[in-house]
Amino acid sequence: MRKAALALRHVAFEDVGVWAETLDAQGYDLAYAEVGPRALPLDRVEACSLLIVLGAPIGVYETEAYPFLVEEIAAIERRLAARRPTLGVCLGAQLMAAALGARVAPGPGKEIGYAPVELLSSAEASPLAAIDGVSVLHWHGDAFDLPAGAERLAATPLCPNQAFRIGDWALALQFHVEADPQAIESWLIGHTVELGKAGIDPRTIRADARRWGAGVAAAGRRVLETWLAGLPT
Repeated sequence: MRKAALALRHVAFEDVGVWAETLDAQGYDLAYAEVGPRALPLDRVEACSLLIVLGAPIGVYETEAYPFLVEEIAAIERRLAARRPTLGVCLGAQLMAAALGARVAPGPGKEIGYAPVELLSSAEASPLAAIDGVSVLHWHGDAFDLPAGAERLAATPLCPNQAFRIGDWALALQFHVEADPQAIESWLIGHTVELGKAGIDPRTIRADARRWGAGVAAAGRRVLETWLAGLPT
């Protein structure tokens, strides 16, 4: 029997990317819920076999500017309390951290572009072993404290909490291994203001996507495949 995967999407170009093929192969039917423009489908968030919370160029703490975040955090909190399989990427990871009571705030600087992360010893037997030595895609300026009860998996000098997991049912990634390198142009267009403010030339990221993208995509698929295989039955 196939299972339901629901992805909470905040901007059109930040989708599940290269994970779509893996989800299908692993028996998941993927659907998107467009968060913000439409009401959050709370029943589906609670009932789906797998919830994926995707990224966006907003902050978890901007609840007055983006009121929908309040309901979204509460829904994620309920799902995590029920120990339902949940996977967060970038903003999604930050929303998971906030739902678990951790502080989320602007970090000491932006990390944008392709670069490796340091895998901690706790990650050696985790799904993140697949990205050892791989230059993944970073695109964030916020950072989160490690939630109580979470296991830290990865770090960078600028951002010590790059990934965490709780048991075998919750995984949060500050970086992107799902992004389709063939769609990087949408990211460059969608984030043009942020790139300009950060003084980052889009040509650099475009060139790095050609250099590193295929390797990140392959590793990203392995991360998801391994994590899905370890979910509780």
